[in-house]
Amino acid sequence: MVAESTLAWMRADRWRLGFLAAAIASVLFLDAWLLTCGFHGCPSAAEVRTYSPNDGGRVLDRNGKLIGHLTVIRRVNVTLDDIPLHVRQAFVATEDRRFYTHSGIDWRGVARATVRNISALGVREGFSTITMQVARNSFMANRYSGRSPRRKLIELRLARLLERHLTKDQILEHYLNVIYLGNGAYGVEAASRDLFGRSVSRVTLSQAALLAGVTRAPSYYAPRMHPRRARQRRDLVLSLMHDQGFISRAEADQSTRAALRLASNAWKPANVDTYGAMDAVRALVDSVLPHALREGNVVVHTTIDATAQAAADLAIERQARAIEAGSYSGYGEPIQGALVALDPQNGDIRALVGGRKSTRGGFVRALNAKRQPGSAFKPFVYAAALRAGIPPSAKVDDVPVEVAIAGEVPWLPANYDGNYQGRTTVRRALMMSSNAATVRVSRAVTESLVIATAQRNGITSPLRPHPSLALGALEVTPIELVTAYAPFANGGYRVTPRLVTRIESQAGALLWSVEAERTPAMDPRDAYMMNSMLRGVVDHGTARVLRSWGIRGPVGGKTGTTNNGADVWFVGFTPTIVAGVWFGYDSPRQIADRAAGAGYAAPAWAQFYQAGWTDHRDAEWAPPSGMVEAQIDPETGDLATEFCDRKQTEYFKDGMEPREYCQLHLTHDPTIIARRLAGGADVVAELARRIRRFLRF
Repeated sequence: MVAESTLAWMRADRWRLGFLAAAIASVLFLDAWLLTCGFHGCPSAAEVRTYSPNDGGRVLDRNGKLIGHLTVIRRVNVTLDDIPLHVRQAFVATEDRRFYTHSGIDWRGVARATVRNISALGVREGFSTITMQVARNSFMANRYSGRSPRRKLIELRLARLLERHLTKDQILEHYLNVIYLGNGAYGVEAASRDLFGRSVSRVTLSQAALLAGVTRAPSYYAPRMHPRRARQRRDLVLSLMHDQGFISRAEADQSTRAALRLASNAWKPANVDTYGAMDAVRALVDSVLPHALREGNVVVHTTIDATAQAAADLAIERQARAIEAGSYSGYGEPIQGALVALDPQNGDIRALVGGRKSTRGGFVRALNAKRQPGSAFKPFVYAAALRAGIPPSAKVDDVPVEVAIAGEVPWLPANYDGNYQGRTTVRRALMMSSNAATVRVSRAVTESLVIATAQRNGITSPLRPHPSLALGALEVTPIELVTAYAPFANGGYRVTPRLVTRIESQAGALLWSVEAERTPAMDPRDAYMMNSMLRGVVDHGTARVLRSWGIRGPVGGKTGTTNNGADVWFVGFTPTIVAGVWFGYDSPRQIADRAAGAGYAAPAWAQFYQAGWTDHRDAEWAPPSGMVEAQIDPETGDLATEFCDRKQTEYFKDGMEPREYCQLHLTHDPTIIARRLAGGADVVAELARRIRRFLRF
């Protein structure tokens, strides 16, 4: 019997010890769970102090100027000093009368709510304080949903943290910026603008009571939908304010008699998608930090220049209207445009226009529209020629050409205006955008070399080795075409377009970043010669319209027009910017009779540059080492003589400079020859030899 009682006692003792151990473990687990905010990790003191209510994710330009938000959140954060005392008092009286005396948890409120809920056998009353509501709407918004005991415990834990690290006024300021007040408006500033059409700093006592009144059930007490309910709730708030000594009876009675006087139209943030680059920014953020786009609680630092972006948006819209005013109808479809401008030195995008009147979530043509570049592709043909050892002064025939293509009818590419130059130079062929001469050059160096050159520069779209490639019968996006022009402006380096430099949390912690990239793409000497040839296009060729628009300083570029007139382009560059403009219909069709890049796209480039680009470091590009200077006759490409009417300084790779002297401008008058050759026997002998050669020719 003794043994049995002893065994029973030991079993009971083990049970008691087990129960005690389990209880201790449970308490320790609960304590650890609370201390770590549900094992998610509680916000640090720094995070609590630096927290700012989510305003949709701020997007900043390269100078720190706000240019938009990632998500549409109708909130305008304001400081407590900007919120009138009677507004603060209205919310305290309504939501948490003991706010300034409790430490985050109102235990009297807890007791009252507990008794009432037990009596009702359900949840009938809550006990949330203003501090607990800040915790719920800031640090818990994306962790827990719905009502649950564990959510309430975490809320209590966070409330104590907030009280420990913030002052009461700081907590109240957070509350007045995070609270939802209906119709999509968060915070008292947005709600005041929405309901009354004015800033919260200007609201009356009656209006302050109305704002505080809708807090409990914003939809139920919505003033526009339910004005009677809203007014009754407002009057209750005024009564509470009087009972708690915030206002006198006279003030309460006077405000009770006031009409609601709501604004006729709801308020919308003025800075939502003001700039056309915002959709591109959102797409990039979504690709690298999807949760940041959904939650919008980050700061995005972009490479955009706000001044340049505004000018680009305006230039595209203005020129699109001008095109529509001067051309036939697009069958109800608006003409569309796109613009990309980037820093040729590092690829940073300074302006990006995805289309006219950009809409949220719209098609970003600057990044995604694949269209034929037409003659804007020709520089890669001539860059391939330079790479193959053909200098700008080399001769090429600009006469009708026929190209045999296996399995196809012969191809007869014609010049745009039906005029031909005959025997001309490579430089002049590009300057005048000769189709026939360009096809001959492409055939001579091979389409494969043209493709390799374009791809080294930055063209990423698939390219097929076909004779029509030389005239831009392929599809590229505006951004890759502009990127591929950058080596012509920066000495031969391919750059990687960069729209966002870094993404940070609201507290300043780095979440994502990317460095600028550039790699060698061209021989610097070839890049300089290509640069010079494209400056000739602007100064004397198909893009000279830029000069008539008042564009001064060193500028190179090339116009582009497709054969059917469905796409018009101009890509131009200076030492500090390279930008491309495109216009066309989304459903490709002819824009107008004789539509051309010079008249349709180049003006938008000029408007953008004049109004939006302030970095005009106009020093000419300097030739790199390994180049030889020569005076040539621009008409023939040969070395200039004393008899040439015009002379041009040209730089060549050592060994590629012309060896022959111009014979086109030699005179046959013996008297003039004798007078001009009086300088010495060596010159006389040389020119006599050249005259004999000219006569034999």
